[in-house]
Amino acid sequence: MLQTLHIENYALIRESDIHFGSGFVAITGETGAGKSIMLGALGLLLGQRADTAVLADKERKCVVEAQFDIAGLQLESLFAEADVDYDDRLILRREITPAGKSRAFVNDTPVQLPFLKALGSCIIDIHSQHQTLTLADSSFRLSLLDTLSAKHHSPLTAYRSVYADYSALKRQLEELTATEAQNRRDQDYLQFQYDELAAAALVADEQETLEQESQLLAHAEAVSEGLATAFRAIDDDTDQSVLARLRQAKTALTHISAYHPDAEALLARLDSSLIELDDINSELQSVADGITYSPERQQQVDDRLALIYRLQKKHGVDSVEALIAIRNDLDSRLQSISTLDSRIHDLMEQVDKSFAKLQIAADALTASRRQAGAELAKNILPTLHDLGMPEARFSVELSPQPTYGPMGHDAVLFLFNANRGGELRDIAKVASGGELSRLMLAVKSMLHSGSQELKQPGNQAIIFDEIDTGVSGDISVAVGRIMCRMAERMQVVAITHLPQIAARASQHLKVYKETVADRTVSRIRELTPQERITEVATMLSSDPPTPAALQTAKELMEL
Repeated sequence: MLQTLHIENYALIRESDIHFGSGFVAITGETGAGKSIMLGALGLLLGQRADTAVLADKERKCVVEAQFDIAGLQLESLFAEADVDYDDRLILRREITPAGKSRAFVNDTPVQLPFLKALGSCIIDIHSQHQTLTLADSSFRLSLLDTLSAKHHSPLTAYRSVYADYSALKRQLEELTATEAQNRRDQDYLQFQYDELAAAALVADEQETLEQESQLLAHAEAVSEGLATAFRAIDDDTDQSVLARLRQAKTALTHISAYHPDAEALLARLDSSLIELDDINSELQSVADGITYSPERQQQVDDRLALIYRLQKKHGVDSVEALIAIRNDLDSRLQSISTLDSRIHDLMEQVDKSFAKLQIAADALTASRRQAGAELAKNILPTLHDLGMPEARFSVELSPQPTYGPMGHDAVLFLFNANRGGELRDIAKVASGGELSRLMLAVKSMLHSGSQELKQPGNQAIIFDEIDTGVSGDISVAVGRIMCRMAERMQVVAITHLPQIAARASQHLKVYKETVADRTVSRIRELTPQERITEVATMLSSDPPTPAALQTAKELMEL
């Protein structure tokens, strides 16, 4: 139940605090006074998109806050899924900053709009003027039948589970078939690429080894000459070589080492150098002996490197290891092509089995909807008769569709005629605006205040935004009477221009405009019993009301 609504800096409403009672609440006011503005503000709390255009003062933020009593609605699991603390006293808050940023809160916890929308649909039903047109919408009709058929079980939930499984398998089959077709088109090219890489017999790290060998082969003569020169400089079998002269120095130091302590130390160091130079000399000889220039080997190395470079450029990589990885991937893709046929065959069998289950679930859903349609036709007629259509006839017709979708494979028609002997036709083609309004009221009455089996769960409050459009006289009295019956089970808020409806309310709020500091603002206040009589009388006649209108207003309210 909606208990309070605070609106600040929203369109024509500078600041307003509205208190709602239980039962039947009527809201009246002249056209353009701000009734729809109030609904727009409430819509923000239910997850509608925010727009800075609603800010009356562009320097201040807009704030809309409402308090609800949600005890008994069994919404604890919804709060738990969103990780929001639950309380029977629910406070929703929405803020819009001048910069256009929007923030939403549930019990002082910041939340995202999807949760706000999900929560809003469970606590309040706002029926706007244009919603009567949804009677002509197939998805609304299906949802209505599914709501009625869910009183004992939920065939739509069961169907959607099977449909989700079927859709997933079908999607897998389509993807696998598309992959198989593409692979078949690419198979020759893939095979050629793989054969080329496989024939190359690539080995990890061979590129670096080959490049080093290529460098050596290309400069073999210069390297050999350099090694020979170094060898000759160290030891060329003459007295001028390094080793020969160092041996002479060693002999000289050996003769004097007994007479001078430093000579002995120098002799040891010189001896160590001779050992190192002898080793270097041997290495030079060994390396020089190992260098042989072979034009045939150089051609082999260059050809191998040219192959590696060409393959790297072709595949857009810079290492042999990457080429090996590509070769292995091509091998895997070629292997998978050979196994796709069996995988597709297995998946087709799964799809066929899933489709058979889908047909069974769809048939069960259709049967449930037929039963719900019969109940709807049966239970809505008494209300239509009360609403001034004693000859009205109504029926629900289901027909199969060629494809299966998330809502089954049913198309539903609401057939209607308000006159005796008239042909039942699609409601969208035969019902007038006033008749559509009364039909929608009858539907809402069934969902919200009918038998406990038909009562729609989750909505403890409903707001009618001029659902009385197109009705008058005795019909408006009947509309008010039906709203009163609904208000025995739930909170009903009706924005109305009809005095016959406003007079039946247990609480009467008036929306009006006034000018404050050269600015027009909308205000709303609760009327006293005497003010209600005056307001109803004004709706009946003029402002100020006539004595006859005042008397009639008293009589209406006494009813």
